[in-house]
Amino acid sequence: MMQNKYPQKPGIDFILKQAFFYWNKTLVYQLMFSIFYFGIFLTVLFFFDARYNILNQYAEAAQYAKDGMEVYSAQLMKMMSNDGFRKFSWALIGTTIFLYPLNLGFYQIYRKIDLKEKPELGDLLVGYNGINFFKYIGYYIFWFFVFSYTFQTIILAVIWVLITLFVAPLMFFTDKRIFEAISLNFKALKMYFLEILVCTIVAVFFKYVGFTLFFIGGLFTFPFWNAMIYSLYRTVFSEKR
Repeated sequence: MMQNKYPQKPGIDFILKQAFFYWNKTLVYQLMFSIFYFGIFLTVLFFFDARYNILNQYAEAAQYAKDGMEVYSAQLMKMMSNDGFRKFSWALIGTTIFLYPLNLGFYQIYRKIDLKEKPELGDLLVGYNGINFFKYIGYYIFWFFVFSYTFQTIILAVIWVLITLFVAPLMFFTDKRIFEAISLNFKALKMYFLEILVCTIVAVFFKYVGFTLFFIGGLFTFPFWNAMIYSLYRTVFSEKR
């Protein structure tokens, strides 16, 4: 149910402090997540690049950027039309989909912190347990393909992210179906729009800022998004526990 126990809504500062608290308490798990995630993703990337030489083709196409966007775009389209590029792209998309349930592990870890229980490394893999793995994979396939079509407009992509922000935790904690969770997410967005928008911007910025400062820092900040979602979820929704 939607949170209604407060005489006034918790402020953005409260949500941010809570998110950073969860993140700071789980730095070892953040690092293990990133090592596991990038280890698998980069292994697949370099394996398929060795077969199809896509990264080198990108570098060659980039040399045409000095001749104008039209020439550069033509080179990119030429590269994307070959069969090797399609196989390379589908391999990376498939890997990203497979890795998605890894994010669900953080919800388990943060809930354990709330319950004063000790998290374990195995909690990171809870999204891969049993039939729930296929449920989360199915949701992310749906989410990803809608996002990929809306990304060209940017604004629609942002809206899609906002109206699906709580779908994963709602599925994880309350076993909601996808469209039921989206409906609840939409109601929450109307009630907490400013809080959700600001916290989402902060989460996206912090998620990638570690890579710009010094690469290894990104291994700690990359999974921060999950802490922000959980903090928002905990603020917006209440459950009978």
